[in-house]
Amino acid sequence: MAALLVGLLAVAGFGGYKFYSERRENTAASLLASAKTPAEFQKVITEYPGTPAGGSAYLLLADALKNDKKFSEANAALQNFLDKYPTHELAGTARLAMAGNLEALDKKDEALTAYQRLAAGAPQAFTAPVALFSQIHLLKDKNQIEEARRVCETIITQHRESRFAQEATYQLRLLKGNEPAAPPAPTNAAPPPPAVNAAPPAAPSAAAPPAPKAPPSAAPPPKRP
Repeated sequence: MAALLVGLLAVAGFGGYKFYSERRENTAASLLASAKTPAEFQKVITEYPGTPAGGSAYLLLADALKNDKKFSEANAALQNFLDKYPTHELAGTARLAMAGNLEALDKKDEALTAYQRLAAGAPQAFTAPVALFSQIHLLKDKNQIEEARRVCETIITQHRESRFAQEATYQLRLLKGNEPAAPPAPTNAAPPPPAVNAAPPAAPSAAAPPAPKAPPSAAPPPKRP
């Protein structure tokens, strides 16, 4: 009887906890559905931690902050989300958004590193072709043309079903067209000959003979005394 009583209490406790959890999650979901501002998203996070709605509230908060051009604050919210929900199905989306925010902050080297880590860490995830394609213009800005070409080829071969495959093919053609042309070979050609029909130089005109000098005027005769 004691064992049966303990079992009944355990079942009742589990049922009560499940009922409480479902009710709490439903309440959190309803509150999240009506939230519009960063403060309202933060309220869901604070009052209902650990719920699916609480995790989604982090992402919506980060998006609202990004729309307000608060990229650093948005990345802080996304990092909190990753710390609390590391295995969440949208963890890759959060990392992709963080890389985009770094790029918006003009931290291009950090953004490129974030894209590279995301693509290498989950090569088969739906975020992989996005992270790869986002690297192309950053590599082009750094004049790393060969690396950009390899990224395009990776997208074409490993993500051929992705909508980014066609864009990668176009970018690859552009990159191949941007290869530096070989310098022209030096030539030892002689200078061009003078024109055949060139007019001869004009002869110098003859100088006019000097005008004759006037004879000296006669001195007046001396006066007589």
